[in-house]
Order: sequence, then structure tokens, then C-alpha cells
Amino acid sequence: MAEKDYGDKKDWYDISLSGSEIDSDGNIVAGTSNQEKWFNKYLAPYMKVVKTKSLRDDGRFIVYFADGSALSSSRGDHMQDLIFYPGDPDRCLKKYSRFGALGKCAFMFFYSPNCNSYNCAYHYNKGPEPYKYAWDGNIKSLYKGLYSCGNSNSHYCTAIIQLNGWKIPDDYPYKVSY
Repeated sequence: MAEKDYGDKKDWYDISLSGSEIDSDGNIVAGTSNQEKWFNKYLAPYMKVVKTKSLRDDGRFIVYFADGSALSSSRGDHMQDLIFYPGDPDRCLKKYSRFGALGKCAFMFFYSPNCNSYNCAYHYNKGPEPYKYAWDGNIKSLYKGLYSCGNSNSHYCTAIIQLNGWKIPDDYPYKVSY
């Protein structure tokens, strides 16, 4: 729907987003980061957002949806890396660290529709997709190797679920829990 209203997503994506404004007391001024402005313009009008919370003064924020799920920006400098929480994100983050939650109760997506390099083969001209940046296309490598979900690179866990019809397979490396 945003593309209908604003044109091709490749034209409104900006990788050079910056952090939030800070007030005189050192508090984040809500809605002032370029990330949050971008989200509020292109995505929020088409979703049921019930609450938005700034996470840090680097521009990261989290939006809570009516169904109890949430979405956060992973990095403060752009909206490329997105973390989706299908359940209560506060509970998830309390149980695990921010990146320790990946693959267990938080799932990484990558958004870069204008990246036209080999590394972006699974992301070019698409909306947010399960993280497959620089993936070699071999499903086995999502389980073992450089892009392994069960290894230190849990960014790729979402791809395993997508490739299994959005169901968690029996051989999934983690127990999904909150």
C-alpha cells in the first residue's frame, strides 16, 4: 500500500539515517530520529501500531502492534536490520540479551530493496525479508557453517523458518520460548 501511495520502495529507502534528538535533560525526543520518521511515513499508516518506544539515543526504537507482536530497528543508523518479536518483546528481552534472543523469541529481517550486489540477491527489490545477506543459497549452510543459525550468527534463523513454510522445523537449532 505504501508503494501505491509513495512509488517504488527503492526510491524512498535511505540507508543514511541518523539518531534521535535529545532534550536538555538528556531524554530522547520521541519521533525525532530519521528512522522513526521514515517508519511513521512509509509503514505505520498501514499497520495497527499501539505504542512506540525509543530504545536509545542512537535512533533505535520499537513499535508494539495490536496483536501483541512488535518490531524494532536493530541498529541506530538505518532501517535495514529489523527485529520482529511475535510475542511480548519485553519478556523476550528480559529472558535473553538483545542478540541472544535471535532465533528464540526474536527474528531478524533485512530490508534493502535498492541493494543490487551479489550479497543482496535475496533482498533486491523486495520488502523486509528473512535475513539472508550474503547467504550462498544452500539450506544446509543455515544449520552449519558461516551462516549457521545455531552458531554465533542467529540472524539467519528466520530464513530456516521461511524455507519451511513459516513453520519451525523439527531440526530447528533452538527452542522457541518466552
